[in-house]
Amino acid sequence: MTEAVYLAVARFRKPHGLKGEALIYPLTDEPDAVFVPGRVLVPVDEEGRPTGVEVVIQKARSYQRHWLVSFEGITERGVLESWGSVMLGAVQSELSPPEEGEMYLHEIPGSIVVEAGVEIGMVKEIVGVPGGSVLVIERDGREHMIPFRDPIVKRLDRENRRIEVVLPPGLLEV
Repeated sequence: MTEAVYLAVARFRKPHGLKGEALIYPLTDEPDAVFVPGRVLVPVDEEGRPTGVEVVIQKARSYQRHWLVSFEGITERGVLESWGSVMLGAVQSELSPPEEGEMYLHEIPGSIVVEAGVEIGMVKEIVGVPGGSVLVIERDGREHMIPFRDPIVKRLDRENRRIEVVLPPGLLEV
């Protein structure tokens, strides 16, 4: 498995205010350690490949479930309005490696989803939605959405690229 040079650490939500501040949603368990002044972020695709120009965090603070971030050289809202819902990545070597039972975001697509030892599908993508993230899995030629959270997701096996789940009754029949 090839490791990405950059790892997605946030999803840009929208400009905040008029002076170039951005509202971002953290995709890391360590936002206090990642969103620090001087950290270089770059727009990335799902595989962690750069898709735009680097930005450097000037200031950052927690704001409800999001973070408000100012970037060096960006002082106007208009610069951020064209970003869409871009993911922002940081250099992998500057981040803590995943612990037991964790996976990098780019490792989730292609992982096998298993319930009670039975393969139920393969993850096509992970999608951010209001209230969290969902796994989009393919099963029998159809796509299904599974909430990516406790108590549904029980275990992530990074080495074997497996995600063990316990699904609510009827979820795959919807």
